[in-house]
Amino acid sequence: MRLKKEYFRLYAITDRTWLRGESLLSQIEKALSGGVTCLQLREKNMSEDDFVTEARGVKVLCHRYGVPLIINDSVSVALKSGADGVHIGQDDMSLQEARRLCGNSMIIGVSAHNTEEAITAEQNGASYLGSGAVFGSSTKTDAHLLSIAVLKEIAENTSVPVVAIGGINKENIKKLSGTGIDGVALISAVFAAEDIKSECIILNSLIDKYIISG
Repeated sequence: MRLKKEYFRLYAITDRTWLRGESLLSQIEKALSGGVTCLQLREKNMSEDDFVTEARGVKVLCHRYGVPLIINDSVSVALKSGADGVHIGQDDMSLQEARRLCGNSMIIGVSAHNTEEAITAEQNGASYLGSGAVFGSSTKTDAHLLSIAVLKEIAENTSVPVVAIGGINKENIKKLSGTGIDGVALISAVFAAEDIKSECIILNSLIDKYIISG
């Protein structure tokens, strides 16, 4: 799957917290039908074999909508499942090692919490950057805040797509206007919604207004 900046406009990250008796695959399909452009599959409490099996099923669904599947943290799961990419943090496997294992064709996203980390990640072969937490985080209690000014600086000093993450929702997304980012990564704003598809449609319109046009 050829990398396009458009993939990163509405980037959803899965979380089982809000399943409410529904399957994760069902929630993912609702998000995809609402216009999610990239999906990161995040499983912190699952065996690798189960993660791989799940990822293969999610990949089929994502590709039906023309959306890339990114695996959180695990290069081995990404490779075994045939996912389109992997996202690694600063404390995970080194980017150089991940790139060596994955080759040049796989998408590799890297978390960057400041401009120095962002520039280094791009120089070392990152496909895109995930930068935050811009408004805090309900899923990561240890997340450090990243100011709007630093987010803008990261976008200005790198050429790969930059995705803002951390507490972003339809109420505060307009605060990211003019930062130069390519999209937003959302967890609870998508998967905690009562109507996931409708929420994604609204979020897409706000991204058009404040991020793409802003």
